[in-house]
Amino acid sequence: MKNFLIKSILIISVILMLNPACASGKGRSWHVKILTTKGEIVVKLYDDTPVHRDNFVKLVKSGYYEGILFHRVINNFMIQSGDPDSKERIPEKLYGNGGPAQNLPAEIKPHLFHKRGVLASAREGDTDNPKRESSASQFYIVEGKILDDEALDAVEIRVDKRNSDNGINLPYKISPERREIYKTVGGTPHLDTQYTIFGEVISGMEVVEIISDVKTDSNDRPVDDIWIISAKAFKKRN
Repeated sequence: MKNFLIKSILIISVILMLNPACASGKGRSWHVKILTTKGEIVVKLYDDTPVHRDNFVKLVKSGYYEGILFHRVINNFMIQSGDPDSKERIPEKLYGNGGPAQNLPAEIKPHLFHKRGVLASAREGDTDNPKRESSASQFYIVEGKILDDEALDAVEIRVDKRNSDNGINLPYKISPERREIYKTVGGTPHLDTQYTIFGEVISGMEVVEIISDVKTDSNDRPVDDIWIISAKAFKKRN
């Protein structure tokens, strides 16, 4: 028995030496399974935005999101959640101002864009939030829509004007590769360069669509409440 245990330890040690990724945990990414009253959504979190990734995982592990509403839903655009005040579920009340007092620093990456299915942080507008810091709890998932070249040209003009108004004089152009994704997969390109994207849906986009299709009031809150039952964080090999 003793010899067997020694051999087993040696074999495991050799495996870890030959594959250091196993020992360090590299090659695995954080995922979060979000169970809603309309079904399950699984998101993968990006390592490129570690502050947002780690914050989201921390909140999920603490049970923070359990019982929170999807308080803002716009068809062909996005679904938004994360306001802890919405757990009270007062009928017709406007939610969206709740969350931790401390914002997160922006992690806006030029290679991440608002294609269909991305997970991003909500935030206050540029007037009150020129650094584009993120809410520490509120997030949205993009449903978006498919656009043609004419619509994408209009987006470029719109983003250019917005950047110019904020003192940014670099021309904004949607690359041919990104245009193809917006023309075939869809998304919300006018949000690019404005918000921190920190993950994407890997399963359950049909649930996002179901939520985005529900009837809403004048504040874009679903007439019949939809909420997060539970959220579980786990690591999975890439």
